[in-house]
Amino acid sequence: MRQIVPTKRQFFKLALMVPLLALLGISINTAEAAKIKVAGIYTQPIQQKWDARLHQALDKAAKAGDIEYVFSEKVANTDYVRVLREYAESGVNLIVGEAFGISKEARQVADDYPKIAFLMGDPFKPHGSNFSVFDNYIHEPCYLMGIIAGSMTKSGKIGMVGGYPIGEVNRLFHAFMAGALSVNPKAQFKVNFIGSWYDPPKAKEAAFAQIETGVDVLYAERAGVVDAAREKGIIAFGNVNDMNKEENGKDVVVTSALWNMESAINNAIADVKSGSFKAADYKEWTMMAKGGASLAPYYEFDGKISGDIKAKVAKLQAEIIAGKFTVKINDEEPKSTF
Repeated sequence: MRQIVPTKRQFFKLALMVPLLALLGISINTAEAAKIKVAGIYTQPIQQKWDARLHQALDKAAKAGDIEYVFSEKVANTDYVRVLREYAESGVNLIVGEAFGISKEARQVADDYPKIAFLMGDPFKPHGSNFSVFDNYIHEPCYLMGIIAGSMTKSGKIGMVGGYPIGEVNRLFHAFMAGALSVNPKAQFKVNFIGSWYDPPKAKEAAFAQIETGVDVLYAERAGVVDAAREKGIIAFGNVNDMNKEENGKDVVVTSALWNMESAINNAIADVKSGSFKAADYKEWTMMAKGGASLAPYYEFDGKISGDIKAKVAKLQAEIIAGKFTVKINDEEPKSTF
């Protein structure tokens, strides 16, 4: 057999091309292997703050090139299971959404698609091998906000306007109240729920009614409350998103208890990519120690909060993150005290 021996020039070209082709091959394969398909299913418009935090975290991962992301919004509970199944059939690797009110039905879908990972907002326990749950556990920064609120109220009356008296809201209100009482034992509270997750005019009217009773500090769990505070010249504290910057809260919102879903979402994506995703409670991923919750900056209010209070908040924040201070979780419905 004749042996073909390359010339020096051919050998040199080949030596350059082989590692280049190998490098390109590895890069392409790695990129394809690293990117997974994720679907988000939301019952509210993505502008609604709760769903917005999920959407923003997934959108950020998509822009970073980690996932391919598709989503559906304003999906009613009566239609949710159908949409779940459609995405499961489409070949996605991970579905992120909310199973409040359809917990049993959502778990059945997960059982039918065991190779797909589910990360769902849900008040119950994980299910099977692929149905993980999460909820809103920002009660820790709410406690810290309460400390500031209790120190800033002049009338001693604090108002709170929420959507529904369910666990994920109740625990935030109780933590806020506990924080306020820790520095102002005589503080009183007015609590109202508007029966909606997104009705700014109704929330605004509820806040106006509270202000008429002497309230001079508001906890804005729902959109619309900040507008009432601004119009009446009082201060407010934000919830879930940075309401000072995102909801026209300049000179009104002292700080906000932030829900950072990036930690939970990124952990789920990493587990799906590595093949290690399993049914788990993502509670810890929505708390301060893992970056799932935090306190927004004080912005223009930095000089209006006493140094002692800021030092107390900073100390407790460090202790919470280190596991040395625990904020009690109370999911019972809070009641007005005056």
